[in-house]
Amino acid sequence: MNVLKFGGSSVANASAIESVIEIIKQQSQKQSLYVVVSAMGGITDLLLQAGEEASANNENYKNTLVEIEKTHFEAVKTLIPVLSQSAILSKVKAELNTLESLCEGVYLLSELSLKTAAVIASFGEMLSSYIITEAAKIKGLDIVLKDSRELIVKTTNSKVIIDYKETNARIKKFANNSIHKVSLFPGFVARTQNGEPTTLGRGGSDFTAAILAAAIDANELQIWTDVSGLYTANPKLVKQAKPVHHISYQEAMELSHFGAKVIYPPTIHPVLEKNIPIVIKNTFKPKDQGTLITRKVEERKKPVTGISHIDSIAIISLEGSGMVGIPGFSKRLFEALFLENINVILITQASSEHSICLAVEASEAEKAKAILDTTFEFEISKHKLDPVKIENDVAIIALVGDNMYHHQGLSGKMFSTLGKNNVNIRAIAQGASEKNISVVIAKKDIKKALNILHERFFEVKTKQLNLFITGVGNVGSKLLEQLQQQDKYLKNKLHLKIRVAGISNSKKMIFNENGIDLNSWQEILAQGKKANAKSFFTKAKETNLRNSIFVDNTANPNIAKIYKHYLAESMAVVTCNKIACADEYSNYEELQDLSRKFNAPFLYETNVGAGLPIIDTLNNLIASGDNIHKIQAVLSGSLNFVFNNYTEEVTFHDIVKQAQQQGYTEPDPKIDLSGVDVARKILILARESEKVMELENIENEAFLPQESLEAKSVDEFFNSLAQNEEHFKKILAEANKNECRLKYVAQYEAENAKVGLQHIPVGHPFYNLEGSDNIVLFYTDRYPKQPLIVKGAGAGAEVTASGIFADIIRIGKSK
Repeated sequence: MNVLKFGGSSVANASAIESVIEIIKQQSQKQSLYVVVSAMGGITDLLLQAGEEASANNENYKNTLVEIEKTHFEAVKTLIPVLSQSAILSKVKAELNTLESLCEGVYLLSELSLKTAAVIASFGEMLSSYIITEAAKIKGLDIVLKDSRELIVKTTNSKVIIDYKETNARIKKFANNSIHKVSLFPGFVARTQNGEPTTLGRGGSDFTAAILAAAIDANELQIWTDVSGLYTANPKLVKQAKPVHHISYQEAMELSHFGAKVIYPPTIHPVLEKNIPIVIKNTFKPKDQGTLITRKVEERKKPVTGISHIDSIAIISLEGSGMVGIPGFSKRLFEALFLENINVILITQASSEHSICLAVEASEAEKAKAILDTTFEFEISKHKLDPVKIENDVAIIALVGDNMYHHQGLSGKMFSTLGKNNVNIRAIAQGASEKNISVVIAKKDIKKALNILHERFFEVKTKQLNLFITGVGNVGSKLLEQLQQQDKYLKNKLHLKIRVAGISNSKKMIFNENGIDLNSWQEILAQGKKANAKSFFTKAKETNLRNSIFVDNTANPNIAKIYKHYLAESMAVVTCNKIACADEYSNYEELQDLSRKFNAPFLYETNVGAGLPIIDTLNNLIASGDNIHKIQAVLSGSLNFVFNNYTEEVTFHDIVKQAQQQGYTEPDPKIDLSGVDVARKILILARESEKVMELENIENEAFLPQESLEAKSVDEFFNSLAQNEEHFKKILAEANKNECRLKYVAQYEAENAKVGLQHIPVGHPFYNLEGSDNIVLFYTDRYPKQPLIVKGAGAGAEVTASGIFADIIRIGKSK
């Protein structure tokens, strides 16, 4: 014989109940069944609400009762043919009238006793079991309804302690006399030894089924719910969660204790001793395999079986020197809580015995504090102990698995994975069995923590990165194009899944934590909210996604000022915006410190040389112990383009305009031509060479006339170029006369730096530098005469975007 239990979601409405009846019908053709049902979905909460409203003299309890009646009447009218409805509706109405009378009494007395609350709460199961039984009879099932209160007996004044001797005797007597193929029982309800009605608490219907299964030595206990078994994590929060098809009793108890709500811990105990298998099945997908729970499980490769969590908890902390070395202290603490029926979920104590903290349900935190403050009133008054502290808005996350036993490095992997994503661990607990590692974290971090841990322990290789991109002009749009184009390659070859969760330009911003559709981002962005750099950061922070990366494709100084906020939240920053790294040295240093402190990568390879690995090469030289003597470079792709194409046949104005149109210059070309952009680049290289230097320390030999340097707008700047053509022709003629080419050169040597236009003779490495290419010569201890050369395209939206892309991938492979 099997015992089947159907939860509230399985009997939530008439349609669900029909699915339940069909499952019972099919299984009853093979063997006799015991079936336990919960109240219809949400009804128990409504019953308790009605009782509380009545006790508070709130007449809204009547509206709540109307809602309860409506739900049950609709079920009857849908499930039962019209000709058979009258008697059943009369029976349901009679029960509801009794309920109404109870609530009216509570209302008049303004008092809701535990006994009355138990009676009120029991109406849900009594009504659902009656309706389901009658509907099953209509379908031709040989079924009988048996009141569980006549069978299951609790010891007096206890919450969940069953008088198994009396209970088992009653169940066996019923079983011996039963002649029906199916026996149906209301779950959750029971009686005390004194014959008073009571309930079995949270998960009570599961408990009812387990008690029945153990008493009759059932072949199998089936728990039918709305999910296909236990999952590696909550599938509502972790989309990649997978069903676990076979786990042990102990794993199931650990997972259920820490929040896996498809099964409750008390359920397992009655069947564990009898070694009765438990199967978790989906009422709405009965063909799914589900989860089998047994004493032993086949060998698994993965050490972790599942990740569970509890989100409605609070931490109670007690600290003070009066705890150190005092025998019986813990006894007093836990005994005080036990006497008030407060369940302790997690315990952790400092090895110094100076502090102890424990987790309780959030709803019981204030009560627990009051009890402990009273218990230790003397010690607190003598300042041997501090008053009890409560920390709310916290949650517990637990790694569970039989194979975790003596598996090295699991704790380290768990803690480092959380730390890298700025998930702070408030407390840690690990059982002696080493089958559970539990941590307390902020409630706001639950979803992120579950996903990053699931990614770490269950998802074979693929890592998800979440990008928040600001600036979608030339460079930004190319980056989005490249991300879309390389999506499959990244997944298949690098095992990276990159999702764009936020996009902003100067006018609009949009967010989607599930990923913005890159096929239509322009249209979506046009309908977005008004853009604001601080609001963009706030939203990215609130979204709280794992492996978050902020990408800045602008040249906006206001956005550069916000980098520190991202880094302080352990969000990586990738930027082609040179302003932050060329700002005051103290700000540059602060960003580097924040990056190290919060383990948040800060990458800006594209600050110098667009897609060229210039900064990376320099960092590798220094990291390997080399010393930099001199750096010579052509670092402006725009200036190189301009002087490579400027001839006697064209005007300087037209060449600069062409460079702007092709995306080689900043939106304001004066930044490039004034030498400021190059000065920032050599400053960054000097700083990466461990030199403390400011922008004003760099000698800038400007070639622009003063009129151009003082231009207040882009249009005014171009006008000044046109009016000073003779000035530029003179510079060109002088270079031609000396058979040299014009190159704008940056140089760092002997802790000094300068930038300026130079005549480059034939044979020099810079002479044949074509187009918008950049080149850098590194003279070091290892390369004293023949420099290490990095050369290639150093400007343009596509190569800059590729450099940003490379930084993102670098983070993905290392984070």
